[in-house]
Amino acid sequence: MGQPTDFGQEGVRPRTGEIVSGDLLLAVGGPDGSEARPCPDGWLPEPRRVHDRPQGRPELGPSPAVGPLAMGSAPSELPLLDREADIAHLVRRLAEGRSIRLVGQAGSGRSTLLAAVAEAAADIAPDGVVRLSGYHRTAADLLQGLFAATHQAPDYRPDPQNLKSLLAQVGAVVVIDDLDISDDELDDLLTTAPECAFVVTVPPGSGQLPLGIRMEEHPVAGLSRTACLSLTGRLAGRQLDESERAWAVDLWFESEGLPLRFVQAAALLRQRDLAVDTLVAAYEDRSHVFGLVQEIPDPEDPALLEGELRRTVPLPTVAESAAPAVRLAEGLSEPAQAVLRLALAFGGECPTAPHLPALIDVGLGESALRELVDAGLAVSVGGHHRLTTGVPELLAPRFDPGTVAYGAAEHFSWWVGHGSVTVEQIAAEAEVLIGALVADREADRPYAVLRLAMAAAPALALSMRWGAWERVLQLGLEAARAVGATPEEAWFHHELGVLAFCCRADSRALAELESAVALRAAFGDPRSGAAGRRMLDLLLSETRQLTAGSDGAPAGGRRPVIRAAIARVPRRFRGLRHGDARRTAMAASAAVLALGVLGTAVGLTVSGSDPAAGPKPSSGTSVDDAPLPDDTSSGDGASLSPSTTDAPSESASASPSADADPSGSSGASRRPTSAKPSTSAPGGGPTKSSPSPTGSKSPSTSPSASASSSPPTASPSASDSSSATP
Repeated sequence: MGQPTDFGQEGVRPRTGEIVSGDLLLAVGGPDGSEARPCPDGWLPEPRRVHDRPQGRPELGPSPAVGPLAMGSAPSELPLLDREADIAHLVRRLAEGRSIRLVGQAGSGRSTLLAAVAEAAADIAPDGVVRLSGYHRTAADLLQGLFAATHQAPDYRPDPQNLKSLLAQVGAVVVIDDLDISDDELDDLLTTAPECAFVVTVPPGSGQLPLGIRMEEHPVAGLSRTACLSLTGRLAGRQLDESERAWAVDLWFESEGLPLRFVQAAALLRQRDLAVDTLVAAYEDRSHVFGLVQEIPDPEDPALLEGELRRTVPLPTVAESAAPAVRLAEGLSEPAQAVLRLALAFGGECPTAPHLPALIDVGLGESALRELVDAGLAVSVGGHHRLTTGVPELLAPRFDPGTVAYGAAEHFSWWVGHGSVTVEQIAAEAEVLIGALVADREADRPYAVLRLAMAAAPALALSMRWGAWERVLQLGLEAARAVGATPEEAWFHHELGVLAFCCRADSRALAELESAVALRAAFGDPRSGAAGRRMLDLLLSETRQLTAGSDGAPAGGRRPVIRAAIARVPRRFRGLRHGDARRTAMAASAAVLALGVLGTAVGLTVSGSDPAAGPKPSSGTSVDDAPLPDDTSSGDGASLSPSTTDAPSESASASPSADADPSGSSGASRRPTSAKPSTSAPGGGPTKSSPSPTGSKSPSTSPSASASSSPPTASPSASDSSSATP
């Protein structure tokens, strides 16, 4: 399979980049996989509102005309029939701030009505109309799309808390086609943007709205008989004769006026007209067939001849009219049938026209796709085309795709990594990529699935299509397990862990990252697990609370384990804006631990314990058992000496100095708690505090180690403790 001629091989490269997710800086496409780290304060984007936004319609309603039709008009070029009352009612409810869900049967024209309502409601909201595609999108992807449409902040995905505050002041009419999310996700979508009015379409058979949700339903019924006959005639490009009108009326009774059925009926009439034209041409050229020399006069009225020949071509039967997909597909041109087979192989997803020359050697891809749309076999959705609902099931037994999808993974693996391909183009082809993965999985080609999944996952992460990113990772993980590829399996576990960590699913992130590290260690490649270990350290220590620079509640409901100690970190650590986050966290924990050790020394000094009692036996080897070094009077030595502990977060949380009063009188508050000799630190604490110079030196450094946070009243307590030493 050849590559498109407009791309050069020198532009091929792995897809890498950086995006900001909440308070995390996510580096995608690294050697060991993606990695998230706390984003420096200076790098956090500052979103600003976008008010003058072009009101295009690339993802909503029927696609614009691409190629000429044989006869008649395209569905998108006709005025909407018999929907004026629906449009007026919906616009009025949207102006009142209501959110509406359009429900109806497949082919009832919900998407077309939605597009008409979007154009009619352009001026009723201060922020205009935002058009989104809900086709295989999660609620998080839709909220990200709403944020990107109303704010200027490229490569930024806010966390749920910041996203809610950013969208709270957005007042727009949000139009979403093919919305298919759960009730909880729908409620989250409505509450995150409370000032927006939503009008959405849902797939046929969706359940009832739950009680308490601020959305109402509007049923989309079929068209009247007059509108259906008018639609059929306009799409056929001529007036219907008596037999055709009777046939269309029977179809109206059978279909309950569904517009899609009459779009397909008009396509059947156009195919019949082509057959009649063929007969007329053969009648006119009969004198040149088989060497006939007899002159046959032309008919006086060509219309009469055409009508007579038309009666010889029968209309479709009732059964063919009820399920016309097979007959319509048989009447397509060869390029259109090739595109149809490719779409059947991809589960109903049609690649865009630039891919068709490389995949199936179809040069006029736009005309082939347009032919499928005009026949009512495909619709435009989310930047690409897909087969109409029910068409894949009807055509699968008659049109075997065969090996038409073989090699698609190789093509798309090359395409997603090409330097000239933008992330917006990749996002538009996300469902096509997933369709190619599923096709290779069904054809038992796991290595092709593995190759395409590893190439497409970083690209989808950078394009903000995280719902598709997760599905690609799951398909790749399944293929890696099938072929026993341990390094690739570890890579997919790592990527799923990073995705879960960025989405605030800590328990899942922990399980995925631990699986990745364990698999890489078992494979004998521990160096490649360095990124996973760093992610585990970040997850367990929650160092994002230190680098976020905010004193409020943590985003996503995270509990700060050392939040109270941030104010006690020396100024030189707080000033690090682009430094290592792990080093900053360890230094802050060491400072807190130093305060706890020095406070314990003060308590032991003033407790008045008997030195003759002798040291008690100790079986531990903790940091508290070690003797205090002589240079603890230095500020640097006090802050760095406890850094050898393996669990700084536990020491900080267990130390009372982390929860002490900000006034700095932690040494005085410890004196009553050390009245019992059994509570003294093991390892001979009284023996070390017996010399007078050492006992007076240790408490005197306590105020200096707390970064000048102690008031002048703390100095008398230190002098009292030194005078009380025997």
